[in-house]
Amino acid sequence: MHGGGFVFGGLESHDRLCRRLALLAGTAVLAVDYRLAPEHPAPAAVDDVMRALEWVASRPKELGQLLPGTGLAGDSAGGLIAYLAACGLAGTPALPDVLFLAYPNADLSLSLQSVSEKGEGWGLSVQDLAFYIAQWVPDASLLGKFSPVEVARAQPLPVRTLLATAGHDPLRDEGKLLAEELARGGTDVEYRPHPDLVHGFLTLDAVSPAARHAGDSLLAAYGSLLSHTAMLRRDRNAPPDAPNGAT
Repeated sequence: MHGGGFVFGGLESHDRLCRRLALLAGTAVLAVDYRLAPEHPAPAAVDDVMRALEWVASRPKELGQLLPGTGLAGDSAGGLIAYLAACGLAGTPALPDVLFLAYPNADLSLSLQSVSEKGEGWGLSVQDLAFYIAQWVPDASLLGKFSPVEVARAQPLPVRTLLATAGHDPLRDEGKLLAEELARGGTDVEYRPHPDLVHGFLTLDAVSPAARHAGDSLLAAYGSLLSHTAMLRRDRNAPPDAPNGAT
């Protein structure tokens, strides 16, 4: 799911990243053009992503060869949307096998240290963050309901998760905290910090060799998680071996 502060971005803004994802993860990619705030505040985007996953789950014969395992990936605001969509699908056939959250919005209170430490001069300002959040959740009393850190404390999510953060990013600490809360709740989490990179590095591959290298590694790791999870599922669903002499 594309980033963009809940208010901008779309299929075009993340087309290059989706193509890299398909290539490096070795999987088909379905990009969702979810509804944007302020015209469509929360939970519209989450609902759109849930409907997309339900559509995929309802077509196993058509999509099974393309998608042997189902993953859900998102960067920045898209990471938050992806996480909440997965939570909304818990216990249903549409629940994804793997989550990949890149430098996600995870605590809409903007109260952690990295917000003040990295909130100016690193490309994403605290003023921008506050504006984006206010467009998506106009009622401040609902911020906790749409903050993955708070949701993770109340609702364990049994989905293997790859979570990446950037060191020079106001969202750094909330991403790390989300990884910790998920692990505390029993989720299988692989946390990958990137101390020298900035917010949005997955889309900076054309201008930064360091961003390209980190992005390539993450996208390939996501593909490996998908493949491994699909293999485990096939093993679980395989019929038991026939006893000796049986035909």
